[in-house]
Amino acid sequence: MKHIPFKAVSPLSSFAKGSFFVATIALSLGQITPALAANAACQETLTCKTSWTDISAPKKQQVFLFADDYKKFIAKAVTELTYVDEARRFAKANGFKKLTDKSPMTPGARYYDVNRDRAITFLVIGEDALTTGLHVIGAHIDSPRLELKGRPLDSSGDFALFQTNFHGGIKNYQWTNIPLALVGRVDKKDGSTVKINVGLNPEDPVFMIPDLSPHTDRGYGNKKVADIIKKEDLDPVVGHIPDGSGSDAIKQGVFNHLKATYGITPADLVSAELSLVPASPPRDLGFDRGLIAAYGQDDKLASYAAMRAIADLKTPQKTALAYLVDNEEVGNRNNTGAKSEYFPTLVARLLSSTLGTDYRDTSLRQTLRQSKMVSVDVNPGINPKNPGAWEKGNAPRLGYGVNIKLYGQGNTANSEYVAWTRNYLDQAGVPWQTTTYKVGAAGGGTIGGEFSRQDMEVIDFGVPLLSIHTPMAISSKIDIFHLYQASVAFFNK
Repeated sequence: MKHIPFKAVSPLSSFAKGSFFVATIALSLGQITPALAANAACQETLTCKTSWTDISAPKKQQVFLFADDYKKFIAKAVTELTYVDEARRFAKANGFKKLTDKSPMTPGARYYDVNRDRAITFLVIGEDALTTGLHVIGAHIDSPRLELKGRPLDSSGDFALFQTNFHGGIKNYQWTNIPLALVGRVDKKDGSTVKINVGLNPEDPVFMIPDLSPHTDRGYGNKKVADIIKKEDLDPVVGHIPDGSGSDAIKQGVFNHLKATYGITPADLVSAELSLVPASPPRDLGFDRGLIAAYGQDDKLASYAAMRAIADLKTPQKTALAYLVDNEEVGNRNNTGAKSEYFPTLVARLLSSTLGTDYRDTSLRQTLRQSKMVSVDVNPGINPKNPGAWEKGNAPRLGYGVNIKLYGQGNTANSEYVAWTRNYLDQAGVPWQTTTYKVGAAGGGTIGGEFSRQDMEVIDFGVPLLSIHTPMAISSKIDIFHLYQASVAFFNK
């Protein structure tokens, strides 16, 4: 089947961008529309209703078109590797060029930079000098999943099984009895790379972790859910037909298939990054189609909104970056995670291009200190099946807009930065709410702490989901669109 790259530019892009700037100009001239005035009034008293209330037909169409583009993108961008592949195509389609050490820092110039195929940064150069600070939106592109061990293939009875590890926080039982796709890369000793993507295409085979049926699990009935399926038991069936007559004939059949199809050997799997992700595509949820059920919305929802927002910029006042990183789900580790030195090194490269021999380490430190960052990561919303998991007065609700995370205990942005944030959101007419986890009973974080430590101003945003960290999370289409609008407003502040 011929691969057709995701079409980045749609009629929605210009419509969304145009509507934002019309609203901003109207505000600056004192021409506040009734909708913006109503939003501003309820935000002041913290009494706003769901954003679906009284939504106009054109606005609803705008939201749904944006959601359709989002679903198409994340259907392919299921891991950090495939996200970067799709994001490269998006970058080139939207006029971004590969950043080099000789790239001119001309206002309006658009660049992208890829870190080891697993993280990507979009940049639009602003009017102000870099040393006056940057506007950065950070999000992560990895999601909870299963991944293969270095020697993954085993056999049990009449089946070949993959031995797996896990990436990020998962509930074990949720990964049984669902179709799984195998996605990733195998790197060979000769320097070549083999990409594998099996299960996302409807014509592909899938893989599955079989659970016990109700007819045979009566001895398990009194066990805790966490004890029924252990993480070491999350091994999907990958083959059933023997190839030969030996004791490992079924396993050998799988190895023979891998050799014939991809030219890889058992030893090649040692130098592989292969993930098992849900094979089901994103789907609209509910009769009214106001929700999306999809794998990987943590945090590809936020990274997609940031990517779309920076693509719609022209020449901002401050240089804008959408910094999309790997490994947040496992603690921001490795050289593609937020703890790496990649980001300050990237800023140093930009400064060196403009300052030349006048560049000093203090130039970097000054730039970081003057920079503002929005760290965006989705978070649980109030679940209709278990609303008591939240203290409702400080809980985020699907359909009520972006949420400003107020963790407390020294983990919240300073009050002046929160006020500055409220100002541009209200000026742009973007609905917002606040989030504070139930004290002592829940918690979460983003990549933001890694940048606070670099003396940047950082605030955490979120969009509420249901079923977060499960194979299929649920988002509200209008929240996705409002996060995009909030990102545009931040870049243009």
